[in-house]
Amino acid sequence: MAERIFDEKTLRKLDRLTLIANKVRAGAIKGERRSSRRGTSIEFADYRNYVRGDDLRRLDWNIYARLQRPFIKLLEDEEDLAVHLLLDSSASMDWPRSGQRDLHKYLYARRVLAGLAYIALGAGDRVTVTALRQDGVTRWGPLRGRGQTLNLLAWLEKLYTRGTLDLNQALRDYALRSTRAGLVVVISDLMSPDGYQDGLRALLGRGNEVALLQVLAPDEVEPEILGDLKLIDVETGIPQDVTVDADMRELYRQRFQAWQAEIGAYCAGRGIHFAPTETSTPWEQLILSELRRTGVVH
Repeated sequence: MAERIFDEKTLRKLDRLTLIANKVRAGAIKGERRSSRRGTSIEFADYRNYVRGDDLRRLDWNIYARLQRPFIKLLEDEEDLAVHLLLDSSASMDWPRSGQRDLHKYLYARRVLAGLAYIALGAGDRVTVTALRQDGVTRWGPLRGRGQTLNLLAWLEKLYTRGTLDLNQALRDYALRSTRAGLVVVISDLMSPDGYQDGLRALLGRGNEVALLQVLAPDEVEPEILGDLKLIDVETGIPQDVTVDADMRELYRQRFQAWQAEIGAYCAGRGIHFAPTETSTPWEQLILSELRRTGVVH
């Protein structure tokens, strides 16, 4: 997965980025990340990788001379950002089922997640990744440091999709169990019968800054099917006989657009970063362009 995700050109671009959390509740993070208002203690605590824009006076030149790599000294009053990456691993993310591998929602979602984790780990942030499934959650971390990247990629390779997911309940449970507020990124197709609003509200209520990335396949946005069909719900296996004509497709298109507009309005009204995307969009473009525009990365 590492070779397929991170070519050198993409790595260089990701290396210049950081994840941003401007709205995390006061007290959750000491000071302002990567700014002159960082902690004032003179006691050394740890190192993190240099990020463009850091104060060069904080660079440890002795380590740079030995390793030829720049590291920034952290002081006791400084804290890394807690980054929570939540991945919908329900069966609806396993689409398309055959062919068109690069359009597969779950593969695409894991690539985006890996890119965001790479950025956060390189900045010394405290990263936790959680796969949300019907049969329980699978968690990686919390860990930090760019050296954890291969460990994470190996872990992501083993993930799988299964069953339905009550996204509201999964997000509420995560909000209740997490001990430290930070930036929470939810990656999902949002095809949860019980919705998503209550879960996002629970995350906000714990003092987190929230970003919602909706991942959809192109044929979910613009279906090409016509005629008499038997549709099968990929999560429940329940079949449904339908007849799809031009009028039905237009009705689908209108309802889909209304659904996405509703999601966008809900997020905008609560300060949630919302980024809908299709898997035909290169995953790195989502990070380098759209998430920059929404203020998730800088």
